Amino acid sequence: MRREKYLSIKNSVNGFSFANLGLFTGFGSGIVHAVYSLVLLGIFKVFLNEEMASAAVGVYAAAYAMFAVFVGIFSAEILRWFTKTRLLYITMAAMGVCYCMMSFSVQPSTFIILDYVVCFASTMLGILLPLFMSDFSRGIGMEKLNARYLLWVNIGAFVAPMFAMWIVGLFDGNYRMPLLSAGMIYISGLLFFKHFGIVQEDKVIKPVKLYKTIRALRISAKAFFKKQGMLRAYIVNFGFYALSSMRLLYVPIIVVENGFSNETLGLVLSIGILPYIILDLFMGKLMKKYGVKLWLTLGFLSFGMFSLIATFASGYTLLVLFVLWQISGALMEACHDLLFFNDMPKTEQARFYGVFRTSVNFPKVFAPLLGMLCITIFGSTSAVWMITAIMAVLSTIVLWSKH
Repeated sequence: MRREKYLSIKNSVNGFSFANLGLFTGFGSGIVHAVYSLVLLGIFKVFLNEEMASAAVGVYAAAYAMFAVFVGIFSAEILRWFTKTRLLYITMAAMGVCYCMMSFSVQPSTFIILDYVVCFASTMLGILLPLFMSDFSRGIGMEKLNARYLLWVNIGAFVAPMFAMWIVGLFDGNYRMPLLSAGMIYISGLLFFKHFGIVQEDKVIKPVKLYKTIRALRISAKAFFKKQGMLRAYIVNFGFYALSSMRLLYVPIIVVENGFSNETLGLVLSIGILPYIILDLFMGKLMKKYGVKLWLTLGFLSFGMFSLIATFASGYTLLVLFVLWQISGALMEACHDLLFFNDMPKTEQARFYGVFRTSVNFPKVFAPLLGMLCITIFGSTSAVWMITAIMAVLSTIVLWSKH
């Protein structure tokens, strides 16, 4: 797939301009992550007991992530039909409108439909922003752009949980109302992007038969995994997002199950963002100096150790662990996908990034299902941390393999 041409763009726009969009995506997604699993838990409690509702959250998350996998797989075709600029407008507008609608007391079926529209939009947005940054990375480097983007993401995510819980308090414990704020933030991000003044020529869509499209995707997938280092890059990214998925899904539930207040949950989630903000200031330089393997190894192994302890911990010890293992995540966050960007030629990144991006969503399918299995067998939500400990060790082994 050839690189897209930009007919016009403001002279002041560079890779950092796209990285600055992280403030909007971080703030918006941080609000959603703070309440999302609790909203789902409330929906399932209408039909199931508390233990089964907790497990059902994992099943729903897995089905949701499976849909995101299909979006990622077909993203190369979607990028063939539309320019990145047009797609970014569509995705951010869709997320803004849908989150606003989801904040109201809609029926569960309506909520799910809107949620799946958000799934499509957020998956494409996660593909578009790195590609934009890569297009404008000349003279800067993806290490610095990743670090800048994640710094803004985490600044937004630091404020988001406390802000979300403040809104929950204003509306008498209604966990849906923060979604309205998230929608408005994504619309603000869309207006910020509009000021870049980007113009791209619309693409001519040539009709392609479905079987030919599927065949092309299969060929691209095989070609991707045959490239040197891509299997390792895929599995390492899979491991990172598997750990992240389990943390985002089950930490809010476990904190509430241990009897802590919504305010405590918001505080724990916000404090946990501080390591990301602090390390993002230095990770760009540290990765260039020492490489990415060192930081990924330290992150995976420390995450595994804290997970093992969290399996048996309770009370305030558990809260401390949830904050400490954010240091592990911060060590990996800026470099988990650089194995792809550093080894894949820019001319082929748009073609193969959709395949690589499935390593973001596949773990969100398998990790919650494994979590549900653990909860069902052991009768405790905390049993999910045994899974994260095993995942962390296996990811480290693959990282140092020769494939």
